[in-house]
Amino acid sequence: MLILFAPGAVLAQDALLGTVYDFEIKTLPLQEVNVRNLNNNQNTKTKASGKFALAAKVGDVLEFSLNGYHNDTLYVTNLSPKTVYLPASSTNLKEVKILSAKINPTILSPDPEAKEFKRVEADDYRGKPNVSKAGGIKLNLGYGKYKEQQAKAKELEEKDRYEAEINSVFTEAYVSDLVKLKGQELKDFMTLYRPTVGIVQATRPFNYKFYTVQAYHKWLKLPPSQRKPPQVPKLKKN
Repeated sequence: MLILFAPGAVLAQDALLGTVYDFEIKTLPLQEVNVRNLNNNQNTKTKASGKFALAAKVGDVLEFSLNGYHNDTLYVTNLSPKTVYLPASSTNLKEVKILSAKINPTILSPDPEAKEFKRVEADDYRGKPNVSKAGGIKLNLGYGKYKEQQAKAKELEEKDRYEAEINSVFTEAYVSDLVKLKGQELKDFMTLYRPTVGIVQATRPFNYKFYTVQAYHKWLKLPPSQRKPPQVPKLKKN
């Protein structure tokens, strides 16, 4: 009886319905995606159709996670059915199908500096070694799309490494030792002047101490009204 009436119990509450798809292939539903309500800690998994139903109310935050995909969150502004697209993880490269191959015509020309190569094969009918020339051609396959995906994955991985470095160095303990700020002022300063990946990547090794002190002098010149990061606009509830 409990198994039969369990779905009805979810729908009896304020339930949020939705469907989860692959970000690249918008028509591909994702199964077994873990959907968790961070406010009431209830969770469920998507079916083969990608659909889910979870108890939620306006103002709750849902988290979507699946192995091989980036986690995503959804702020519930209303209880209308939702459509969620999860992007694949940068290290999870999709299969590449090679539809054609191009042969570089220059490789078919003989190399004037190449030495003759001989290979001893099976004995001929006279019992003497059968010596024949051996050679081959080199194919230049067009892996353009695959290389592009590899370059993108490498770029994202490199960015993640720099983000991890910034998070490990540019901490409240590190910054508070260099500038005379505490509490909310320290947090506001770190939000405004957190070094970007581009800045850290441009100068290696990056001098975090010099950057922090220089940023502090810039911060002192700002009027009090500009020493706080801009506020994120709040979503209106329906």
